[in-house]
Amino acid sequence: MASVVVRDLHKKFGETHILKGVSVEVPKGSFAVLVGPSGCGKSTLLRLLAGLEVADGGAILFDDRDVTRLEPRDRDIAMVFQSYALYPHLSVRENLAFGLKLRKTPAAEIEKRVKHASAMLGLDTLLDRLPKALSGGQRQRVAMGRAIVRRPSLFLFDEPLSNLDAALRAQVRVDIRKLHDELGATSVYVTHDQVEAMTLADVIFVLNKGVVEQAGHPLEVYARPKTRFVASFLGSPAMNFVEVELARDGTAWVAVGKNGLRFPFDGKPFEGRLEDGMKTTLGVRAHDVEIASSSSTYRTTDSQSVPLGVTLVEALGTESFVHGTLGGSSFVARLDAQTGAKKGDTLDLWFKSLHLFDAETGVSLRKEP
Repeated sequence: MASVVVRDLHKKFGETHILKGVSVEVPKGSFAVLVGPSGCGKSTLLRLLAGLEVADGGAILFDDRDVTRLEPRDRDIAMVFQSYALYPHLSVRENLAFGLKLRKTPAAEIEKRVKHASAMLGLDTLLDRLPKALSGGQRQRVAMGRAIVRRPSLFLFDEPLSNLDAALRAQVRVDIRKLHDELGATSVYVTHDQVEAMTLADVIFVLNKGVVEQAGHPLEVYARPKTRFVASFLGSPAMNFVEVELARDGTAWVAVGKNGLRFPFDGKPFEGRLEDGMKTTLGVRAHDVEIASSSSTYRTTDSQSVPLGVTLVEALGTESFVHGTLGGSSFVARLDAQTGAKKGDTLDLWFKSLHLFDAETGVSLRKEP
């Protein structure tokens, strides 16, 4: 296994600046996920790690070895592609062994490695089949097996689950994480799917427009997003945003929005960063909402409910996504299905937790822990 360090990496395609000084550190043995929307530069960064593209500036180091200009074959990496990239005329066994044969690996060692990989991935009964006789999930397992037999110091995954249906994607996601843990490998995984990112990663890098906006443990990044973009990208449904103006009310702070929204809140998490009359964006996650009641465990002495006019209810079994308008903005609350909310209702809500972002820069106003 290898550690990965990327320093101030730049990449252009023509006049388009794809990566704008990206720096990344992946500890040895970690599972790192590069996540972001289409066009953010995550796949380009992975291809630079693989040596499939050449950087215009910066450095890439594997275990303190500068590999920035090395050919792919000299980097000791294995890559799993979105398209499987299997040889259609070769059996599963032959696909697994192909790369080892090119490297003149002894036949006994090839057989040993193929047997080990096929046992890990449940391919033993499929070894003599051609790729066209396999399901999408089986083909992806063969692609992973071909990487495993290489025994590289670094695994690279380029959106490997994109071609699978939802149920199969969930199963193969579990397989990939189990595989990583069993091998003790270092893995870098690219996806636009924030569920994959949250569930797979030891460390997550959120990219936007060619820069890393935030890095850290998935739950830490989710709970304490540093920018509005990160807050909006991670989480399903996405975080709610309401444009407000701040006002002092004695020792308390109040968020004032459209349509009579007036919400007192605890200013301690933002101490020293708020100003009277400041225009900000208030952010609330759907699960940080509850219907106001005198028995609420979240009620505080300065709390005040806010009205949500319900326009749509998505019933999901034990819970519902309740859509409506709050403070002039679209809003989604995740509530217990037993609340019985329906279109046309007006619900009085309390916020268990909230975020504030600078209205112009989108940077979080929350103090660092």
